[in-house]
Amino acid sequence: MSDSTNRTEADEEWETLLHQWRAEVAVPPRPYFYGRVHTRLVNAAAKRPPLRTWRHWPAYAVMLGILLLLSGDDGGLHAVSGGAQQENADQPEASFSGE
Repeated sequence: MSDSTNRTEADEEWETLLHQWRAEVAVPPRPYFYGRVHTRLVNAAAKRPPLRTWRHWPAYAVMLGILLLLSGDDGGLHAVSGGAQQENADQPEASFSGE
């Protein structure tokens, strides 16, 4: 069986805590609070040098190349090695229709 005396004491503690929170006066923000915050954000953005997007373009190109090479259909490998396609031109292609 559960001990109901412990439960009532815990409920009373929560009630007193809630009453204390309700009794606290909500402090309004100081005058011009949002203006100061906006000014601080603008100044922080001005101090930071702008990041140029063109610096990321080579990394994007390398990632795209890796994705093509690892895509599984070997599309990137066939595009890079054009001579290999001419060597394999004599071999017949496999038919997937079951014939």
